[in-house]
Amino acid sequence: MLHNSVTPYNTPQEKKEQVAQMFDNIANRYDALNSVLSFGTHKSWRKKCVKKLQVIQPKTILDVATGTADFAIECAPLQPTKITGVDISEGMMKFGREKLEKLNLSKLITLENGNAETLSYADNSFDAIVVGFGVRNFQNLEKGLANLNRILKPGGKLVVLEFAYPTNFFVKGIYNFYLGVITPLIGKLFSKDNRAYSYLAESVKAFPNNNAFVEIMNKNNYKHTSYSPLFLGVAAIYEGSK
Repeated sequence: MLHNSVTPYNTPQEKKEQVAQMFDNIANRYDALNSVLSFGTHKSWRKKCVKKLQVIQPKTILDVATGTADFAIECAPLQPTKITGVDISEGMMKFGREKLEKLNLSKLITLENGNAETLSYADNSFDAIVVGFGVRNFQNLEKGLANLNRILKPGGKLVVLEFAYPTNFFVKGIYNFYLGVITPLIGKLFSKDNRAYSYLAESVKAFPNNNAFVEIMNKNNYKHTSYSPLFLGVAAIYEGSK
């Protein structure tokens, strides 16, 4: 099944509209469920991503699919002059803005509605772009990556954190069970949207991960591309420069 055709709901709406609706539906439980489902490891994964940006000392950072702003907040210690988070879910960003207020980061970090494919920032606008668990939700993956490349400054860096698929047979079996049975069950117990966490499993399985995603980055003019597997291959950090 093609990644772009995997959607949360069986409705006539475009994928991005369905994804926005899904995240609006689960926004109030998203952070708690994320921690439970990842056993808290997603926090350390984001820290590893941020370390990969230290070498370029970015002053302007864009966090795509920012959600509740966790990745944007994690980037704050890099001491940039400005961090912009964009997302298609106003429900998620509502909770993100509340976090920023509590952490006194509202002047450094601003959250705006937008999606990767149609962002209209000027060419060469950002020193660094990060995407945390968001590229699976792009309506058109290649169009989104191409547009992010356009607004990245020459020498700038894209860092993507995304679920992957383990290659080890034993680990893959456990992962399939966790994604297909445990994850939707926990989602149903704690979320009003039964489809949200079934979609998670479907989108992970359909996504072109590891070398396949690196090849798509290469095709869309990223240089010095690579990926680093995390936690037995269930996730990966992808890097590319302009």
